[in-house]
Amino acid sequence: MIVAPDGWHRQCVFALGRKGRGLRMAKARAGGVAVVMGAEELGVVMPGDLRERLRESTGRVVRAKAVQSSEGGENAPWLEGLEGMEGLEGPDWLGDVEVLVTGWGCPPLTKAVLDRAPRLRAVVHAAGSVKWLVTEEVWERGIVVSSAAGVNAGPVADFTLALITLAAKDALPMAAAYANGRWPAFTERRGADGRTVGVIGASRIGRGVMAGLRTSAAGYRVLLYDPYVTAEDAERLGAEYVSCLADLCRASDIVTVHAPETPETRRLLDEQHLALIPDGGTVINTARGSIVDTGALERECAAGRLSAWLDVTDPEPLQKERPLLSLPNVMVTPHIAGAQGSEGRRLGVWAVEEVKRWMRGERLLGEVRREELGRLA
Repeated sequence: MIVAPDGWHRQCVFALGRKGRGLRMAKARAGGVAVVMGAEELGVVMPGDLRERLRESTGRVVRAKAVQSSEGGENAPWLEGLEGMEGLEGPDWLGDVEVLVTGWGCPPLTKAVLDRAPRLRAVVHAAGSVKWLVTEEVWERGIVVSSAAGVNAGPVADFTLALITLAAKDALPMAAAYANGRWPAFTERRGADGRTVGVIGASRIGRGVMAGLRTSAAGYRVLLYDPYVTAEDAERLGAEYVSCLADLCRASDIVTVHAPETPETRRLLDEQHLALIPDGGTVINTARGSIVDTGALERECAAGRLSAWLDVTDPEPLQKERPLLSLPNVMVTPHIAGAQGSEGRRLGVWAVEEVKRWMRGERLLGEVRREELGRLA
């Protein structure tokens, strides 16, 4: 098979005719690329100029589908075609797609979806976790999966490092005191130097956070708890290895969560472990809400013993009457740590380059393997 610059595959077929062997050329169109994500996300992550860049650099037809929030599910309207794109209406618009670029808002890739995409060979996810997107059917069909989780980790690590700095300076209780008319004396103020930060999980984000702490002038003491790393691994990451979560909690001024969401990590930071964190300590969670026992943390913060910075909660979103949303020593943000606003374009740029790598037969930078999925966020 010859791949021509115009994106056509030219298939050489030997045919036997009455005059002997001859060579005839058949022209078959190369598979297309489809971009499917939420209506709000599409214009930020994969706007028109990036889709045009993808088309020009690959020579493939590039189609885009903005999925409305009401269109989820395997029998949803999004499967029926791309409105306003000539020749693509109807149930077969995925029929010649080889590469699917997905993002937040794309429905799960169920059997019903994949049956309509018989030529699909690669899924490039321009967002973080693929757990909710990729089904067993994807792996069974041998479809390659790649994720921009590594790119999305950068903003989350930066966000977490900012929260650690604020926590180390007791920003929340200081702000509450100021709001109540009390100007803290100089001797009441706390700095970051020498504070101990306990990191739960050596994930991409956890490693990014540890790298930032390691280069900080504050001289943080960093502890790491992760059952999948060794003491040598922790040392290379600039942290002290802790084999027991309870020991990490006892020794940490600030506990920051970066573990994946799995059955084993659900409520990993439970009532017993929260009680071990020293008085005046802080819990930071930019991972998944279910890893922390929300009710137990709420009680500790309501008693004034702990403070918390939470970008994720369980449930999410929290009901507006929950005390966590109004306590002066708690800050809850609406899952904004990952790529947001102008940062979203990073994911799209990465996706374009990852598709190009796949088409050139190169190693994918964000490849997700089936056996690794259980340990990923």
